[in-house]
Amino acid sequence: MKIYEFIIELKRPSYRFINWISQLMYLLSIVVFCMILFQKEALRPTVLYIAISGIILWWIYCIIAENRNHQPFYRMGLLMAAAGWFFIPNGKWMTLIYMVAAILEKQAKFPQEIAFGMDEIVFNSFPKQRYSWTELSNVILKDGIITVDFKNNKLVQKDIQSGSTAQDEKEFNEFCQMRFKEALTEV
Repeated sequence: MKIYEFIIELKRPSYRFINWISQLMYLLSIVVFCMILFQKEALRPTVLYIAISGIILWWIYCIIAENRNHQPFYRMGLLMAAAGWFFIPNGKWMTLIYMVAAILEKQAKFPQEIAFGMDEIVFNSFPKQRYSWTELSNVILKDGIITVDFKNNKLVQKDIQSGSTAQDEKEFNEFCQMRFKEALTEV
């Protein structure tokens, strides 16, 4: 495991649309499961009752988390819904859709970070993007904005999550300038 001297967490975007889609998928599952139970077509009604209860309880938990200014993760409820769809005739394809949604929600809400080490810079996207210091022209942190300038004219400029002090910015910028000088002598 590599140790990085600086890890900069980028500002998180609004996940309102992702949360809305997850809640819509919850609602769809609950409605369909209830319709199947009332029509007495369920092969395993106990599983559907457990799935409905689990989805509703997890949904309540997510609403409480959001009201407390925490990021809600809907994937557990999506997995419970996938289990319910699995036991419905012709519901196997919906199981797959719900499982993929649960996996993608985790990846979409993963905090974006840029790690700066002695040998490389790593963007923790999927897949991870690794760059050597020789591929960069400049890196600077100023007024809560990180700027990464590549030699191939690509420019990445992002807001950082937490406010940085002038001392933090100075220390980070000095580290980057030192790495650029060392990278030039290595070439």
